[in-house]
Amino acid sequence: MDIERTLAALTLPEKAAMVSGKNFWYTAAVDRLNIPALMMTDGPSGLRKQDPSASAGDITNSVKAITYPAAALSASSWNQDLMKQLGEHLGEEARAEQVSLLLGPGVNLKRSPLGGRNFEYLSEDPLVAGKLGSAYVEGVQSQHVGVSVKHFVANNRENQRFTASSDMSARTLRELYLRTFEIIVKAAYPATIMTSYNRTNGVLNSQNRHLLRDILRDEWGFHGAIMSDWGAVADHAAALTASLDLEMPGKGQASVDEIIRAVETGELDIGTLNKAVRHLLHVVDKWKPAPTAGTYDHQAHHDFARKLADDSIILLKNHQQELPLTPGKAGKVVVIGELAEHPRYQGSGSSHVNPTKVVTPLEALKSTGLQADYYPGYQLDESETDDRLADEALTAAKDADHVIIFAGYPAAAESEGFDKTSIMLPENQTDLIGSLAKLNDHTTVVLQNGSAVEMPWIHTVAAVVETYLAGEAVGEATWDILTGAVNPSGHLTETFPVRLTDTPMAPTFAQDPRHELYSEGIFMGYRYYDTHEMHVLYPFGHGLSYTEFEFTNLSVKQSEFGATVTFDVTNTGDRAGQAVPQLYIANHTSHAPMPTKELRGFAKVAVAPGETQAVTLKLTRQDFSWWRQGKHRWQADSGDYELMVGQSSRDIRLQAKLTMDFKNSPAPITDETYLTIIAQNARLLDLFKQTVIQPTNQGENGLLSATDENGVPTVLSDQMFLNMPLRALIAQGVPASLIENFIQAANSK
Repeated sequence: MDIERTLAALTLPEKAAMVSGKNFWYTAAVDRLNIPALMMTDGPSGLRKQDPSASAGDITNSVKAITYPAAALSASSWNQDLMKQLGEHLGEEARAEQVSLLLGPGVNLKRSPLGGRNFEYLSEDPLVAGKLGSAYVEGVQSQHVGVSVKHFVANNRENQRFTASSDMSARTLRELYLRTFEIIVKAAYPATIMTSYNRTNGVLNSQNRHLLRDILRDEWGFHGAIMSDWGAVADHAAALTASLDLEMPGKGQASVDEIIRAVETGELDIGTLNKAVRHLLHVVDKWKPAPTAGTYDHQAHHDFARKLADDSIILLKNHQQELPLTPGKAGKVVVIGELAEHPRYQGSGSSHVNPTKVVTPLEALKSTGLQADYYPGYQLDESETDDRLADEALTAAKDADHVIIFAGYPAAAESEGFDKTSIMLPENQTDLIGSLAKLNDHTTVVLQNGSAVEMPWIHTVAAVVETYLAGEAVGEATWDILTGAVNPSGHLTETFPVRLTDTPMAPTFAQDPRHELYSEGIFMGYRYYDTHEMHVLYPFGHGLSYTEFEFTNLSVKQSEFGATVTFDVTNTGDRAGQAVPQLYIANHTSHAPMPTKELRGFAKVAVAPGETQAVTLKLTRQDFSWWRQGKHRWQADSGDYELMVGQSSRDIRLQAKLTMDFKNSPAPITDETYLTIIAQNARLLDLFKQTVIQPTNQGENGLLSATDENGVPTVLSDQMFLNMPLRALIAQGVPASLIENFIQAANSK
């Protein structure tokens, strides 16, 4: 397509139609210029192409498609290669169904475990979400299908999501909630970005010029199209002016008419409209649908869904090697819980997929070789205990060699559109787990849930396996882990707190219908728990294996641009396994508030028994940077840092200190800079001596002429003076002009 010629040929009504969704799933076509309509559909964890005969609001009536693990589980793989393969599988399916844009991935951060849509998101950490999200995008788009990364930005609660404002500091926004999108935009070049419903600091995101134009377009260089979430546009002309390109799903002719009217009245500049149409023409040209419908191997894609779940399921606890249960040696096994028969394998809402086939844990049990009986134990859609069901389960469990109870939330408890009010399992399940553990020391809990749960029974059960929402192969993958057919290698991408009240936003989350105050700032997730040395149920990054890994030989090579970190991972057990080494940085030099540690790199490493694999992770200047609000820029400070390598944020195996010297890093010196900062920096100390101490008439200023026993000026050695800002020296008689000369010299490059 000749974009500029086509743009020039479009009439005003045609342009107005193009920036307004034709209907629920299509953009507007312009037949006379051979501009096709693009079909889009939901797809973070499976294709939800609406059946043509279904109403727009019927989210369950869609074509049959593979239901992959929800993002909460697939992200727990920490496996970028597998996430790219997931994207490739989804892209192939979308292409076969003539879908041009797949609405995903969802990459909002898991700020609170009450977030109703947490199952659809990747992590509480922006690096994990950014790296895994980038791999997903690359995979989908390699199949000639575009994506829509969502929801931009700070959409971390569902209650009042259309109107509530996410209120936070610029630093919090930059370092956490924007950072994920920045990583994906710069690394994977997504076709589109979808704006969220909410406001950010009072401005509706669909018409937030600062976010859409200043940051996304101008600063990050995003060249794709920006579209709205469904119904997120309040003022279409204002949204276009702010750099939105496409309102979805549009309001029919009313949307077209309002754009025409806005141009004719001068409310909307025609050049602004042309920019939006130009962006959409590029998307149409690059991501136009396949000319004919295709096919794909459903069984092969189901097998991949199983593989992805296998790689992602997390072994949280395994007391005295309770697991795996070896067929032929495990003895009598009792399986309890309605979720074994009717599993939760996907979330509710717009990500709901009509599965090709679901293999339940009860069905998959038949092929494991285990001798097992099944008892429902509880009613999933009830919270009160059914005494008959509970008594049957307890009687059977009493004499069993092993008890496996499947537990989790009913579908009605977790969905898009509303937030949870508790992270406790239903009362009947909680009570049953406690009773089973008292009767039988060999009780394993298998969880099916969308996000973190409280576990008041954790110290009484032998093992806990977190499957989150494992997709249509839930049964096969669960028993793969339980029987040891697959060695578990999943690791948490969110922290499990002991209690909901331990979370930093517990007192305020979703309390104000109009404002969500991010008062915790950057101290969210493990950044909060680790910095405050709080006890947690399971830390960020945690995951066990049926083998053991040893980390050795940490080596760091640094430069003014960053550092290269290498270390060895050795499998010291007798089973092949996959380790997930995580690299954290502790900033000991910057004087802004800093978390105890922040994740800056990770890998997934397959290691055979007795084998050693070398791992190399590279750190850039960005990894040492923080957002300086007053200067509106990223800042990397020269000084002391600490590197930590471990298997979770609390399981640190290797540590190394390093001193970074970032050339051309501007010194943020003001009259409120304390003398201790100057005394600790060789360059600043030398400048201070040259510009302040030496020019001063020693006889007229006793403050600067006084020295300690080593000849160092007292103002640079005495603790009382070191705890003074530069402006305090003026009050002590130091000429203001000298202080100004020093500040100017310190801040010059």
